This record gives sequence, structure tokens and C-alpha cells, in this order.
Amino acid sequence: MPGEKIDERYPIGKFVYEKKADDTQRKIFISEIELAPSNLKEAIKGLSEKQLDTPYREGGWTVRQVVHHLPDSHINAFVRFKLALTEDNPTVKTYDEKKWAELKDYSQTPIDVSLNLFQTLHKRWSILIKSMRPEDFKKSYIHPELGKVELDWVLAQYAWHGKHHIAHIIYLRKKKGW
Repeated sequence: MPGEKIDERYPIGKFVYEKKADDTQRKIFISEIELAPSNLKEAIKGLSEKQLDTPYREGGWTVRQVVHHLPDSHINAFVRFKLALTEDNPTVKTYDEKKWAELKDYSQTPIDVSLNLFQTLHKRWSILIKSMRPEDFKKSYIHPELGKVELDWVLAQYAWHGKHHIAHIIYLRKKKGW
């Protein structure tokens, strides 16, 4: 709607998981996981170093930090998936994503390294997810802050997560006229 103000923190809205996923919905989530690396690459295409170091909103991460954050976050999700598939309700460890974004590898690593990592990770993750049976998506892990988390929820959440951060970059580009 014209003139409607977008919440810069959640340009596609907050994550909502309204129901248990079925095979059709899982295929959509898997497709979104598969497309995230190419969508990210397209979102940052042609940006200068100065533009990469621009925060997507006041007080927010820079585009560069977002690019490095995505594989970091999704690696954690991939490992948690594998733990849930191979152990009985394992307890996973949390991490401080804000502190991770302040580490020197975020400012010193070329973004192509994280783009390639994200692409390779999502290829492996997609192969794993496609090999799962419907009952495997009911497997879970224990998250110290969220409690018991089923893999169906994790799949939906990370399909959203990739789109969420890519939307930050797209929104910034539109706002700045890039």
C-alpha cells in the first residue's frame, strides 16, 4: 500500500509458524533454502565496498555483516539438524550472533568467501533435507531459550531467515536508490 511504513527490522514481517508443515509446504521451504544463495548474490550484485559497509537501518548491521551472518547462522542450523537426526533430543548450544558480527573475520573476510560458503552449505543442507522421511521432521532438539524444537519448525524458520536478511539488503538498495 503506498505510503505504508515498513518496519526496517522485519521488512517481510516477523517469523510466524502457524501450523505443522506437510509435504507440499516442506517443498516450498526447501525451495526457499535452495534459492537463498543465488538471491543473496543477486541482492549484493554491483555494490561497492562503501555500500557493503552501510547499515541496512540505523543501529543495524552492515550489508557485509549480514552476508557473513547468513552462513554462520545457517551452519548452526545445519549442525542442529544433524544432531537431531542422529541423537535423541540433544541439547544444542546457543551463540551470541551480535558478538560474532563484531569479530574481525566479518570485516576482513572478502564477501565472496561467505557467498561460496552459503552456497555450498545450502547445497549440502538441501541434499540432507530431501533425503528425510516425513517422520524425520518430527525429530527435535532442546534449545536452551526455546525449549523443544522440531525440525519442521527449524526448516520453516530458516527458509524465512534467509529471505528476511536478503530483504534487508533489497530494502536498503531501494531506500538509497542503488
